[in-house]
Amino acid sequence: MSGRDEHAEAAADIAAVEQANTAFYEAMERGDFEELSGLWLPGEDLTVSCVHPGWPVLTGRGEVLRSYALIMANTEYIQFFLTDVGVSMTGDTAVVTCTENILSGGPAEDGNALGPLVGQLVVATNVFRRTPDGWKLWSHHGSPVLTESESDNEDDEETAS
Repeated sequence: MSGRDEHAEAAADIAAVEQANTAFYEAMERGDFEELSGLWLPGEDLTVSCVHPGWPVLTGRGEVLRSYALIMANTEYIQFFLTDVGVSMTGDTAVVTCTENILSGGPAEDGNALGPLVGQLVVATNVFRRTPDGWKLWSHHGSPVLTESESDNEDDEETAS
């Protein structure tokens, strides 16, 4: 295989991983649990893992998918604006890093409209494996990004101790 062919193949793989990553976030936005389930690595009941911000490590496909069902059931609206997206690959494994700029809201108190929208920044790592059916999520890890005001308050509290 020529260098040009290898470059074209790598570029196609990166594009396919980026599309799989985008599909993950779009399924979350639509609340499409069936599609989201299909994006996770099948048959990996013990090795699939997920860390949502502030949650313990979830291990196993069933436990991970239950967490997404719970999130979807309790989130009226969610939208992800991804920034700082990077893809690195080796063999049949790809790692996507990104910043999730999340806008979400729940039902309003009166039940007639959307509740207040809340913004949150999360840095995420999504690990994908190549399968005969395309790239599938193997692991997701999200960590909250502290804002300056949050870190300033913590510094003030530590100083006061």
